[in-house]
Amino acid sequence: MSSNKELIQLCRDRKLRGYSGKKREDLLKMLSQSEPKSVVVFVENHKNNYIKFIDLFCGIGGFHQAMRQLDGECVFACDIDAKCRDIYEKNYGLRPHGDITKVAVNDIPDFDVLCAGFPCQSFSNSGKKKGFSDTRGTLFEYILTIAGAKRPRFMFLENVKHIKKIDNGDVFKHIISRIIESGYTVTDFELSPHQLGVPQQRERVIFVCIRNDIHDPSKHIVITPPKTKIVLENFIDQAVDERYNISPEIENVLKVWDEMVGAFDVGESLSPVIMCNEFHKIYSESEYNKLPKWKQEYITRNRPIYEKYKHLWDTWYDTHQTVLQKKETFGKLEWQAGKKKENDSIFNYFIQLRQSGIRVKKAQYFPTLVAIVQTPIYAKERRYITPRECARLQSFPDDFILHENDHTAYKQFGNAVNVKVVHYIISETLKVYLL
Repeated sequence: MSSNKELIQLCRDRKLRGYSGKKREDLLKMLSQSEPKSVVVFVENHKNNYIKFIDLFCGIGGFHQAMRQLDGECVFACDIDAKCRDIYEKNYGLRPHGDITKVAVNDIPDFDVLCAGFPCQSFSNSGKKKGFSDTRGTLFEYILTIAGAKRPRFMFLENVKHIKKIDNGDVFKHIISRIIESGYTVTDFELSPHQLGVPQQRERVIFVCIRNDIHDPSKHIVITPPKTKIVLENFIDQAVDERYNISPEIENVLKVWDEMVGAFDVGESLSPVIMCNEFHKIYSESEYNKLPKWKQEYITRNRPIYEKYKHLWDTWYDTHQTVLQKKETFGKLEWQAGKKKENDSIFNYFIQLRQSGIRVKKAQYFPTLVAIVQTPIYAKERRYITPRECARLQSFPDDFILHENDHTAYKQFGNAVNVKVVHYIISETLKVYLL
């Protein structure tokens, strides 16, 4: 996080006045209000020069934040989650409508831009991947119903990158086909916050849809993210309440695994997922053949690292098996931090406790925030990251009002649209078409 001295220097750089003697919160507010904006002006009868937009499946307003930076005016928002609607109203002064299937399209004011981070549970890796057989997938059609009736000039739609692979790509093809049938030319772009200086690797696909009558084949939207240095300290709180500390049980599990990590040779590859509770199980051929294919593969691929360190594994496991067998997650190590380094430790990294195991990620980026609240652990400090840190990872400003319940706040940010990602795509599009 930036110090007061750094914030004051930013005020000077932006030629702001009145920063002397201000508290940190006031300095952040001044800087937030002075954030450079892309000046985009419509030329067709927009008296106040605002871009009018609607925010469907709005959540807590990632698109709203991005559009506000572009002088946008939200004329309608919608989300089925009442807690999201509460936070949206607190931050933007606009109460979103509820269930999109019950919205009267003709009651929606006219607008220029449609924004929607449409439900991803049907398409994401963490969902059941049912595609359009899941009714949440069909909610996409309500976007096109509204677009067909109101004919906005642009639509910006966001979803998980994995949407391109569902049903061997058929879901993605269907989405593209339906957008085209609705009278829009569509281009999709992939972008992650880490490409914009935010330490979170979170690939998303953004559909840029331009109404056919204004689409110009000679105009090209070029997405070349600037090389922005990631400064991790700008996203980390310096003083954190002890309630965010990991439990003694979780810390002990990490210490147990750290003991084994320390015993590996430098340069050792710790992949795939190490399942130590499988090392001493004996399966008959028929039992083994009944195991899921992925589990068979892991058992087979774990064998060399077990054999190489057999004596160490056996002594370690005999000492700690009660801990390792308490929960299935505790007995699996999903190391995604490269080969073992000199003086390496599990506490050098970010960690998530997932069904697939104790996932260890490189400290350059935070693990992807997800809606199912697998809150990342900042292992160096033996604590979970805070809701405010989650907000920064999703590019929300520090004056954004959080939900008072931490569990709810984590879920909301895990399900949010990253502000910088959609702002960059939208601003690059509008530069080409409106300036």
